[in-house]
Amino acid sequence: MINDSDLKHLRRCIELAKTALEVGDEPFGSILVSESGDVLAEDHNHVAGGDHTQHPEFALARWAAENMTSEERSKATVYTSGEHCPMCAAAHGWVGLGRIVYASSSAQLVQWLNEMGVAASRVRSLPIQDVIRDTTIDGPVPELAEQVRELHRQYHG
Repeated sequence: MINDSDLKHLRRCIELAKTALEVGDEPFGSILVSESGDVLAEDHNHVAGGDHTQHPEFALARWAAENMTSEERSKATVYTSGEHCPMCAAAHGWVGLGRIVYASSSAQLVQWLNEMGVAASRVRSLPIQDVIRDTTIDGPVPELAEQVRELHRQYHG
């Protein structure tokens, strides 16, 4: 269930996605939040240089593995502008992070890109729960997903 705190964090993810867009990168942004509600780390996409593994969710999983105990990780929440790709979902699962909350789904992104005439990715789009188990997942959030769609329209337009 999405609450006001979740919406605040998701709006920050969209701001980070806008930052990525402003520096010429694909518009994705994510933050890692502790059980007590403190923002621990945040990032946006860094794939413009050609390394398509430089997703913010993957970077946050690596940061968590290096800086948090397994118990802290299990109680943390990852917020993101777009649902994790399979690579990021696996990283999330391998390091034992907790809840995932996203503004727009992978299915929505596939549909939007198809409507824009963007070629499909080589990597299959899978729902997070098809990659990892035992994780609470909330999203998409319709009122925020439209903002994410607009960022992708700007990037691919």
